[in-house]
Amino acid sequence: MKMKYVILFIGLLLFSCKSPEARRPVTQESGSYINEAVERNRKIVAEEEARIQKIIETDTTREYISSANGFWYYYNKKDTTAARTPKFGDVVEFDYNLKTLGGRDIYTDDEIAPRTYAIDQEELFSGLRQGLKLMKEGETVTFLFPSHKAFGYYGDKKRIGADVPLISTVTLIDISEAPEANQENNN
Repeated sequence: MKMKYVILFIGLLLFSCKSPEARRPVTQESGSYINEAVERNRKIVAEEEARIQKIIETDTTREYISSANGFWYYYNKKDTTAARTPKFGDVVEFDYNLKTLGGRDIYTDDEIAPRTYAIDQEELFSGLRQGLKLMKEGETVTFLFPSHKAFGYYGDKKRIGADVPLISTVTLIDISEAPEANQENNN
């Protein structure tokens, strides 16, 4: 009987020393989801840009400028004498509104109090962040933002839904130097 247990024990040792094998995934994804998402986004961008181009073509009273950052704008009030635009860390005070491409108010400038913002140091949607850097103190500019330059796929979770392109009229009230720059000048 002891011999039986010894043989059983040796057999278990031999078979339990086998190296583990890697398990194969049950399903293998190809990347088609990513490809579909990329294609969907390209289609959305193309449709939004076509809508914006149609607005620009029908509005012959204004001179629209195409930004290198992927949005369009025109000046409502332009300052040709000032040269200073906001730089990283400068604190700006501005007033703005948000509308749909059809002109329907989403947020009026009365609903949005004049805002103070430290350039590139606080949260602000990318189109407005980039647009403020193009402006001079006292100017008013109207921007046409495709949704990927506004609130994108998620919207603002309040009044702006997914993939909504926007029109925003922005007035840059004041530009103050970055607080660090002021301290260096005082020393």
